[in-house]
Amino acid sequence: MPIARIESGARTLSAGVLRLQEAVRPRRDTEAARSSGPPTVLVVGTLDTKGEELRFIRDIVAGSGLRARLVDVSTSGRPSSCDVSAQEIALNHARGGGAVFGQDRGASVTAMAEAFANWLRRQADIVGVICAGGSGGASLVAPGMRALPIGVPKLIVSSVASGDVAPYVGPADITMMYSVTDVQGLNSISRQVLANGANALVGMVKARLDARAATARELSTNLPAVGLTMFGVTTPAVQQIAAALRGEYECLVFHATGVGGRSMEKLVDSGLLAGVIDLTTTEVCDLLMGGVFPATADRFGAVIRSRAPYVGSVGALDMVNFGSPDTIPERYAGRKLHVHNPQVTLMRTTAEENDRIGRWIGERLNAMDGPVRFFLPEGGVSALDAPGQPFWDPEADAALFRALDRTVRQTSNRQLIRLKRNINEGEFAVAIVAAFRSLIGRPGTRRRMAR
Repeated sequence: MPIARIESGARTLSAGVLRLQEAVRPRRDTEAARSSGPPTVLVVGTLDTKGEELRFIRDIVAGSGLRARLVDVSTSGRPSSCDVSAQEIALNHARGGGAVFGQDRGASVTAMAEAFANWLRRQADIVGVICAGGSGGASLVAPGMRALPIGVPKLIVSSVASGDVAPYVGPADITMMYSVTDVQGLNSISRQVLANGANALVGMVKARLDARAATARELSTNLPAVGLTMFGVTTPAVQQIAAALRGEYECLVFHATGVGGRSMEKLVDSGLLAGVIDLTTTEVCDLLMGGVFPATADRFGAVIRSRAPYVGSVGALDMVNFGSPDTIPERYAGRKLHVHNPQVTLMRTTAEENDRIGRWIGERLNAMDGPVRFFLPEGGVSALDAPGQPFWDPEADAALFRALDRTVRQTSNRQLIRLKRNINEGEFAVAIVAAFRSLIGRPGTRRRMAR
């Protein structure tokens, strides 16, 4: 059926029930359709080229007693026998199915990946997802997998799994399995590998389902989890904070190396953190100045979306990270450098750069509707930014604080707090802990681990 006819029918039907849907729709997509059916494993891929392999996986999953649904994400437009068609998935693109099925294969793959991620977010009772394919198939499914909560089993069998898998995995807990032979027909090798992948997912799903009841009972006694960001130059502060919160919270520390911040925010999006102590926001430096540990443009986005209690600071915003000294871009010639080790060279941020950083972070803080306390340590933002240390520069720090002061719209719920202490001093850690306890203790803000 042409995609235009499908879209037309969908619009006609939706027009008649729109007001009813709006009346019963929850405020957040993650709250939709909590438990409307049996736990389901999705077997996803391009059925026009990988149909035999995907049905082989589906049969193993179904044979284990789990409910399996076969989902087609091919972009050829050819019909296939499955539970969820490519045309149905394509309708979930922001511009409709017409954006998916075109002459440009690269654009079609990108659009279908977006449509699948949108569709997957709306599904209930998904307890696992498995895909088999080459680079194209992995690219189609991985963004949707990354949108799922941490803990939901996700497995990709692919010929790209023996190389750099970072673009596929990102900050999520996706398992990549090398297919050995290309995923192109069933043979004596592919049957073993695909069967291992299918059975591995079945094992993960069943173990997780078996643990659900026990987990539900334990939630009343489990400690709520809090995420903390740390760098080597803010380690003393994080250690003091974690020690003070021990016994009240499970402290999960994330190394601020780009993927570390994304991993923490993935847990926030998944509802697995009661709050955040984002002491070390240095990834923003690398994002804006071209360092090797950059955040993405969505840094702080999970806190904005979830309204989770947030205590933050400017930890290690005095530095941009590069590799060995010979990797520093030519435009930074003559800058103040500190060789941390043979593989890591730090560059001191200037007043102008700190002004830009402060304005960028300030705008993100303004987008937070949850409780926010953001601390400015006037005695230095890292172990290197202290009197007698190589990055001590009060003028550069003042530019950062001034930009934040001018940008952040302070309210009773969103506050900047200045302390005349270095970020690693004990008094600073005490203030952070006190602020966090005051926010997390408010009625309705304490969030237990729910998944």
